[in-house]
Amino acid sequence: MKVKKLTLLALFTTLALIIFAAESMLPPLVPVPGIKLGLANIITLVVLRNFTVKDAAVVLFMRIFLSSFFFGQALSLLYSLAGGFLCLVVMCLINRLFSGHYLFLTSIAGALAHNAGQLLTAFFITQTAGIFIYLPFLMLGGLVTGLFTGLCAHFSQKYLVPLINR
Repeated sequence: MKVKKLTLLALFTTLALIIFAAESMLPPLVPVPGIKLGLANIITLVVLRNFTVKDAAVVLFMRIFLSSFFFGQALSLLYSLAGGFLCLVVMCLINRLFSGHYLFLTSIAGALAHNAGQLLTAFFITQTAGIFIYLPFLMLGGLVTGLFTGLCAHFSQKYLVPLINR
């Protein structure tokens, strides 16, 4: 890996961590557990759009591990890994399907997959089918927050791509 690329990926990981930390200090948007903006995903989307899938996975999972280490508990790591993995897989498929265009669709699909992954993890941990009562709320939340995050990623491209191409 070239030094420039490694440096950029480290910077993007750091930026995602800073965004995650700032967002974790905000009060919840709605009184439904599990719904948050997911602003750190802006960075994952930008990396996915401008680098390789492997690079996006490295930034995503480094952010998950480091944020869990600095800010979370062991259980939050499990939820984040499940949601992050499913999110990345779906975003890669959508990104490939639309040739990297429509970041907002990629983001919405990723947010929905992330919420589904976390809900499935909660089900496997609790063995309680009643947890799926949250599904409609989480999907609606994923739709709204995914759209917002995707639009942020789209508009961030204008400022971040020149940094990448320097």
